[in-house]
Amino acid sequence: MRSRPSTQASGPARHRAATGAAAAFLGLAIALGGTLAAPASAADTATLSGIVLGVGANETQRTVTWYSSADTTQVVQVAPTAQVVNGEFPAAAATFDASGAANIATSGGFNRHATITGLKEDTAYSYRVGTEGNWSSAYSFKTQDFEGDYDFLFYGDPQIGSSGDVAKDQAGWQDTVDVSLKANPNAELLVSGGDQVETANTESQWNAFLAPDQLRQYPWAATIGNHDVGGKAYEQHFTTPNTDRSAPYYDNGNPAGTKSGGDYWYIYKDVLFIDLNSNSYNSANGGGDAAHINYVTDVINKHGNEAKWKVLVYHHAIYSPADHAKDSDNKTRRVDFPTTFSKLGVDLVLQGHDHSYSRSYLIKNGEKANPAEQPGAADVYPGPGGVLYVTGNSSSGSKYYDITTPDNSGTSGAGNGADPLNPKNYWYNSVQNQEHVRSYVKVQVRNDKLVVENLRSGTCAAPNAAVEKGSWCNNTPADQPVGSVVDKVTVHPYHGDKQDLQVNVPNPAPGEFGWTIDGYNGLVDLGTAVEKNGDHFEAGGKINPILVSDTRRSLAPWSVSANVSNFRDADKTFSGSYLGWTPYVLDGGAGAKAGDPVASGYDDHGLGLSISRGIGSADQGHARGTAKLGADLDLKIPDTVTKGGYRATLTITALSS
Repeated sequence: MRSRPSTQASGPARHRAATGAAAAFLGLAIALGGTLAAPASAADTATLSGIVLGVGANETQRTVTWYSSADTTQVVQVAPTAQVVNGEFPAAAATFDASGAANIATSGGFNRHATITGLKEDTAYSYRVGTEGNWSSAYSFKTQDFEGDYDFLFYGDPQIGSSGDVAKDQAGWQDTVDVSLKANPNAELLVSGGDQVETANTESQWNAFLAPDQLRQYPWAATIGNHDVGGKAYEQHFTTPNTDRSAPYYDNGNPAGTKSGGDYWYIYKDVLFIDLNSNSYNSANGGGDAAHINYVTDVINKHGNEAKWKVLVYHHAIYSPADHAKDSDNKTRRVDFPTTFSKLGVDLVLQGHDHSYSRSYLIKNGEKANPAEQPGAADVYPGPGGVLYVTGNSSSGSKYYDITTPDNSGTSGAGNGADPLNPKNYWYNSVQNQEHVRSYVKVQVRNDKLVVENLRSGTCAAPNAAVEKGSWCNNTPADQPVGSVVDKVTVHPYHGDKQDLQVNVPNPAPGEFGWTIDGYNGLVDLGTAVEKNGDHFEAGGKINPILVSDTRRSLAPWSVSANVSNFRDADKTFSGSYLGWTPYVLDGGAGAKAGDPVASGYDDHGLGLSISRGIGSADQGHARGTAKLGADLDLKIPDTVTKGGYRATLTITALSS
């Protein structure tokens, strides 16, 4: 809203409402609105722990999950960080109701989770959980541009507790998180390869896994591993979007049983992510690979066209080089999955479980897509049906598996035969690596390519629990330091016989709404009033025209109104209600329409222009442009008013959404 006097100003002035900033604040209050939970009483004070930020269904959402010592009504409270002053959240902070249940006995307490919706791009937010008088510490996260390029990070099995020393495993995990996010502070997602902990229901291991504060600042996209599936703690700690928890996605076919499970999907910018519970692979248990194949097929058929890239994530690596390469269950998946993934146009599959790094050749229908693809190629061109499979090494250093030797079981399908181009490797792997050092995978999502890098987050030195406990290590810090590249490949999309065109459309300027007096804003002189009918005086004139400009993309409604003060000459006065007008549009544009005529209060004993009256307005959806508004003034004064030279101020007010 902008207002100013018109009749006494000496020159033109421009009034703008920059709707970008104003709209951002008002949109947050609406999109993130909620109801405050009732304050907890002193007797219900809860200890709040295990807070973790999770991925939502899209860029505009985040989930938050936590543990509570008391079964109280709780919320997530969210506000733009700029509005949090000295740790105090503003009164207008949005709240999102949490739901949850009692934890299993070994975990104790209760779990709570909520989904934050309506986030705006390029905004820093602060949040806390609990209820009035019983809040957790505040944490922050930042959204980025909701379109275009971005990076995400993929972490192989932390498996905290696997070394037998939780503290050492935590230290290695914390160091990998620190190294990876210091190198990539603008990464937008942290994607799990599964096996967050060694023992599913051991909360001391979960506490160590959740220790990095970055897990409250960047969204964690959880994946369930075989060490997570054995109890309900995984489901208590993580909330995932679009999750199907029906029986086929649990390895015992029973969501109400003692194990965790479920498949889920989400779209983040240009990537459709589908995350599977690969623990359920045996159809005898009511689920199996067939159920996952149906799930992936259904999700891609419904949502594949909403993204440029399709990425699958699950725990059990089907193309890996170490201890699990020849497992019978992985051989089963290696037969069940690849043909469907090729048919559906999957681009990248991220896996864990084998605690070693590998990058496959492009695999089509369970075979090497191009027999001529060279080992370690820096650029690959999938063609129709080519899929890249990546296995992540340990991100914590808690446990490594050594690379095993190919056999003569075949060079396609479930076989584990040698690569004809590199007999030390399995037929399906372009790159295999094991140095017994921690690492993580960075994926760069670009309009015209995916870039996949495996990066060292450690050396042989501590923190590296497995090596500290006597395992070998062949990393050379001088040549292979922290942050160095183990492997890098660029995946170029397949365009077939057609020519695809790419253009980036930036965010448009939000435009603005504003108004000014058209031309010189001189005194509006109504002249000398003329006596009429022996009982009153009349005078008339025209206001200085008002020029309105609206270039906003939102096409939001606007209005311009005015009211007049009392007319005054020294200590003599008469009411502004005696002034009326007839508005009109001088130049059309910006959807302008004239306000209603207002009679002088002398005629109808009304209030005339002594209260705000509309001179012009436009409805939602109007065209952008400019308009010029005018009005004829009609002043009727009782003849009881004392002679004098009277002046008043017409105050103009503009409103825009």
